[in-house]
Amino acid sequence: MEVIPQEKTAENFQYDTFLSPFTWRYGSEEMRHIWSEVNKRRIWRRIWVALAQAQQQAGLVRAEQVADLQAHVEDVDIDRAHEIEAEINHDLMAEIKTFAEQCPIGGGIIHLGATSMDIEDNADALRLRDSLDLIIKQLHTVLERLANLIDAESEHVCMAFTHIQPAEPTTVGYRLAMYAQDLLADYAALLETRQQIHGKGLKGAVGTAASYSELLQYSDMTPAEMEAQAMHALDLEPFLIATQTYTRRQDWAVLTALSGIGLTIYKLAFDLRVLQSPPIGEWSEPFGTRQVGSSAMPFKRNPINAENINSLARYLAALPGVAWDNAAHNLLERTLDDSANRRIMLPEAFLTTEEILRRAGRILDGLRINDGAIESNVATYGVFAATERLLMEAVRCGGDRQELHEIIREHSLNAWAKMREGQPNPLAESLCTDTRVTALVPAEEVATLLRADAYVGDAPQRAQQMAARIREMLGA
Repeated sequence: MEVIPQEKTAENFQYDTFLSPFTWRYGSEEMRHIWSEVNKRRIWRRIWVALAQAQQQAGLVRAEQVADLQAHVEDVDIDRAHEIEAEINHDLMAEIKTFAEQCPIGGGIIHLGATSMDIEDNADALRLRDSLDLIIKQLHTVLERLANLIDAESEHVCMAFTHIQPAEPTTVGYRLAMYAQDLLADYAALLETRQQIHGKGLKGAVGTAASYSELLQYSDMTPAEMEAQAMHALDLEPFLIATQTYTRRQDWAVLTALSGIGLTIYKLAFDLRVLQSPPIGEWSEPFGTRQVGSSAMPFKRNPINAENINSLARYLAALPGVAWDNAAHNLLERTLDDSANRRIMLPEAFLTTEEILRRAGRILDGLRINDGAIESNVATYGVFAATERLLMEAVRCGGDRQELHEIIREHSLNAWAKMREGQPNPLAESLCTDTRVTALVPAEEVATLLRADAYVGDAPQRAQQMAARIREMLGA
């Protein structure tokens, strides 16, 4: 989508009044343009032109009137519209009057037979679609980066953690593949949601198209045919059924898909914050050479991108609930108690998702994986997990599973106690010298079995399969 710079107005960007962080800090200029006042009003004008063109085909308006409207689609004058709105307290009618003042020939036929939501809801549907296209493109890029990182790290053995305690070994690539699998599901949901976007169409005040039926009673065109022509010009499929608005369930579906992205990347970011903590120290997000971590503690290297993602994603997670209320409480053919929050919620949901994706991409591009810390953690904790291999081999050699389990448990608890005192992990050495174990498995084989870096199952292969699946779905 072409980015058209916003016109600068007195209200657009001044530092002596409240500014939303989304005005400049989070999200892109391209997304801000989609949800700008200028773009919204240009889309409104495009819809009025499409309606007029269809009505021309029905013989209701003249070609020169339509041409006059077309000639002034780009001439949005927000200052004038606000002057009028201050008098009449209706933003869409103010735009109609502003448009009409600019169109001496066609101004009198603007909005003929329409209700406000015939214009506003179709415009919102078009903006939802444009915004989804932008998010899909950005998510595509993040998934590509993730697939490359999975492949590079598919065989890199590290400790897995359950209950935030060392568990068994896994690989860095397999852990990344976990996030990728969910993110690929988010991508599929986003594509499906994008395909399901519909406009209200042109159905009048309560969806019955009664006003259009009245206008068209002496023509050969039906209201449905007029709607089809206008919506075709907008390249937007209308809902078959609408009231004064399109079903607000559509907003809920869009925000639910966006919040799914937030959920998945939230987990990735939160896990990174845990892994960046010095006691683990395995991952860290990129940190610039001149970046400041703390105003008080010069040594700090805080995971600010991951923390920002978690902060924004919590906000994003709350928005589908607002959309749910709008849909469920949209009583009978329409109530207006959704209008104010939709002006805030829809653009901010997209800008929030976009910022989450931008920062996730930044993390993946510069993710630092500390081989030394990973090797140290595997050496320290992996031997506990590898005792399962020893248990299975000793039983295979004729041992009693329950007795061996108790022997290994005793050694393991003693090893944990020594480690808490700051001593090296003695588990491998103590098991290699226990005759109850070596009577079944030679000491040198016990040592080999307790090497955790060989105990990752088929994790590397599954990680590689996930990277291939991503590329297949992305068409890469």
